[in-house]
Amino acid sequence: MNVPAKLGLYGLGLAVAFAGAMGAGGLVGPLLPDTTEASEHTGHDGTTGTDATTDEETSMNGAHSTPSGLQISQDGYTLTPVRTPDRAGEEETLSFRILGPDGEPVTGFEESHDKRMHLIVVGRDMSGYRHVHPEMAEDGTWSVPLEVDTPGAYRMFADFVPQEHGSGLTLGADLTVPGDHEPQDLPAAERTAEVDGYTVTLDGDLVPGRTNPLTLTVTRDGEKVTDLEPYLGAYGHLVALRAGDLAYLHVHPEGEPGDGVTEPGPEITFQAMVPSVGDYRLFLDFKHGGEVRTAEFTVTADGTVTAEEHTDQESHAPHSH
Repeated sequence: MNVPAKLGLYGLGLAVAFAGAMGAGGLVGPLLPDTTEASEHTGHDGTTGTDATTDEETSMNGAHSTPSGLQISQDGYTLTPVRTPDRAGEEETLSFRILGPDGEPVTGFEESHDKRMHLIVVGRDMSGYRHVHPEMAEDGTWSVPLEVDTPGAYRMFADFVPQEHGSGLTLGADLTVPGDHEPQDLPAAERTAEVDGYTVTLDGDLVPGRTNPLTLTVTRDGEKVTDLEPYLGAYGHLVALRAGDLAYLHVHPEGEPGDGVTEPGPEITFQAMVPSVGDYRLFLDFKHGGEVRTAEFTVTADGTVTAEEHTDQESHAPHSH
């Protein structure tokens, strides 16, 4: 299979600095930054220096940052698709390698959240979300059976920790499944999501440049679910994609199973920060009854700050003399 032909043209805007949520370009760090007091289950940062950022990004971080998931290569590591699905509606193999700084396939990976490789595949219109875990062959080729629902443009994100690198990286590549496809509109912002008889309710807001709690409450048939099951070392996993460029943010909730404090539901709380106004698509993975389910939300970060919050911010601001 001709791999370059499988890669779409959608990655051409990766070097362009974003201006709001609909622009292609940079992303400011993970949803749960290192400066936030939280559990060790933080998202993989994978940031490094670049000039492709806006003044907003620079002022919020104090330094230039490259995006997570918008690059196919970072810190000498490159995501190289080997085989990608070419038919919709049928299970096919998706395989890829991670090439190291020496150009050779990497075979040494640290385990992160119970797996050495996390793979996200989603349509460019943010439909058809999949979170899967490939298996690696001795030659460094990662493979997983995957069925995509419809033809069209897709984005794959490889989330991993190379042993010789010491920190997490998220690399991305575009895939194209041939056939007629009409992109779906982004669903309207909602506070509840239904999946397989479960209702997940979102409480909290995304405010650009500031960490805010997001609490997701899981119920079933009107009853609170208080026996969520550990999945990948946590009671829930949250992936956020920014509308327009699909900038990738992956975080984990406060606390962890077995820490003597964290309850197995119904609430799962994340500390979230986004870099810009605009729309984001949130994907919450949770496990109950032996099955993993995904609740999906559209959330708009509008930069709104209440009068009370504004007063609080002013009281903590440094005063000039």
